[in-house]
Amino acid sequence: MELDDALTALRRRLPGTPDALVVLGSGLGPLVAEVVDPVKVPFADVPGLPAAGVAGHGGAFVFGRVSGRPLLLQAGRFHLYEGHSPEVVSAPVRLAARLGVKSVLVTNAAGGIRRTVPPGSLVLVEDHLNLMFRSPLVGPVMEGEDRFPDMSAPYDPDLRASVAEEARRLKIPLHQGVYAGVLGPSYETPSEIRMLERMGAHVVGMSTVPEVLAARSGQLPVVALSLVTNWAAGLSPDPLNHQEVLEAGERASKTVRRLVRAVVPRLP
Repeated sequence: MELDDALTALRRRLPGTPDALVVLGSGLGPLVAEVVDPVKVPFADVPGLPAAGVAGHGGAFVFGRVSGRPLLLQAGRFHLYEGHSPEVVSAPVRLAARLGVKSVLVTNAAGGIRRTVPPGSLVLVEDHLNLMFRSPLVGPVMEGEDRFPDMSAPYDPDLRASVAEEARRLKIPLHQGVYAGVLGPSYETPSEIRMLERMGAHVVGMSTVPEVLAARSGQLPVVALSLVTNWAAGLSPDPLNHQEVLEAGERASKTVRRLVRAVVPRLP
């Protein structure tokens, strides 16, 4: 995907330079309410970007201040399972990097794999498994990115420590664990969940990994929070559905918003 036209169009609409990018996952759109003096740019208004196609994803960039800092919020995201290329999925992160952001905070909705991480939990991601078997880094090297980015610490240790400290201060329970990124769009089978657990995963979802790969290739520090919206397959007698994910996100959004507000001043 060619980014020059998209970058020019986005710069024309934004009144300033954001310090950081915050990516909002399924059901976490209410975080947009934290933005002071918001400027909204629908994805479809940016050349090369389609409109968001999944319920619970707002489909827009929102620029404004949160906790006194200028931020760019990505209200919604693109997914590989929609048929988008890895380049489109990672384009918002790459655009944000070219706009001048210095860090990326990613949120997502995820299924809980470990019995110690029940629905309603917040998980600070410490590592991931890329089981999508696709990467936005395949092909020519993008300007400003590494050909072989180091992924020994994909989620910045200092940022993770800051998030954990703020969670303790606010008395918000916070787990730490490994995120398994899968292609979807079907939910996993019980056998697949048992496999993921043996591989070391704590939560599973269908996003985040392509965005993190693009950010790290561009030398941007990343921190990620997973909201556990449901038990993964085989851990509950109830069938899985996307509406459950959205409702859980809405219920927990107030807690996530408190934590994000506290963390924003500590982002690079």
